[in-house]
Amino acid sequence: MDHPVLELERAAMARWCRGETQGFVDLLDEDVVYFDPTTASRLNKAALVAMYAEIEGTIFADRYEFIEPLVQEIGDAAVLTFRFVSWDNEGNALRWNCTEVFRRRGDVWRIIQTHWSITEAGIPDPAPHTL
Repeated sequence: MDHPVLELERAAMARWCRGETQGFVDLLDEDVVYFDPTTASRLNKAALVAMYAEIEGTIFADRYEFIEPLVQEIGDAAVLTFRFVSWDNEGNALRWNCTEVFRRRGDVWRIIQTHWSITEAGIPDPAPHTL
């Protein structure tokens, strides 16, 4: 069985690849911070939710794969790292490195830090399938 944060990430990503950003919004802690190559600075929750609202319904991936996901749990925190590749309906691939830091309060895990970076390095073009 996968670690709970990996299961949460996979469920949110399944929604994301159908154009639904709410799966990730539901995982955000109040003090989350976010970086990606398109942001000029670190975003707080309000800014991140606003950014997700702007792209709601515009992002779709026919196929996607989590590559080498790793969860490192330290007390009430867990760091999830993985490489992610998605393909559009024309077979074009988009590759990312991802780091998500989760905090556990009681039995609930929420993202407190998220960072996505586009990459081409070191990622094979595996046989695509949906997880």
